[in-house]
Amino acid sequence: MARITVKGHEFNELLVRDSYDRRALLYRNNIVESLKKAGIIEDDIDVPVQKVARLRGHASASWYFDDRYMYFSYKLSNKFVENLYVVSKVIEMEVNSLLNKEITPEEFVQHFYEERDVEDKYKEAREILGVDKDCLDLDLINKNYKELAKKHHPDAGGDAEMFKKINNAHKMLKRELS
Repeated sequence: MARITVKGHEFNELLVRDSYDRRALLYRNNIVESLKKAGIIEDDIDVPVQKVARLRGHASASWYFDDRYMYFSYKLSNKFVENLYVVSKVIEMEVNSLLNKEITPEEFVQHFYEERDVEDKYKEAREILGVDKDCLDLDLINKNYKELAKKHHPDAGGDAEMFKKINNAHKMLKRELS
């Protein structure tokens, strides 16, 4: 079975071939149970489940920890249920690291803290870099970034503000896709 690495955690890749919707509910419940172990109450946890889990779609979870909005999403797999599995595994591993005191609460916050409008910012970043709003191809994003950064670099007479926007957009998308 293939292994994948997400947010520094390596685990088996999941290829679901049946019981998509049932498995999606199982992974949703795993996320909730993992976060409850960290002291987060269920009312502060949101894990949207797509109606048809076998279709393509990004999976996400959001919650409040230490009065901060926390968010994690994944969308590189071909099916929603497989994306939700990855979200479940990463959250489970991070919570276990927190409970085993391998990471501090501050590091846990740092790994998941996001602004509430993060999805809108991802779309805006893709616009700035001139890629499709659903682009997940990091090679294409990097290629466009290099071209735009070269064009707008202040040392080459480019616009410094646009150069900053391009850099920030690239950093944001690299973080999302790695």
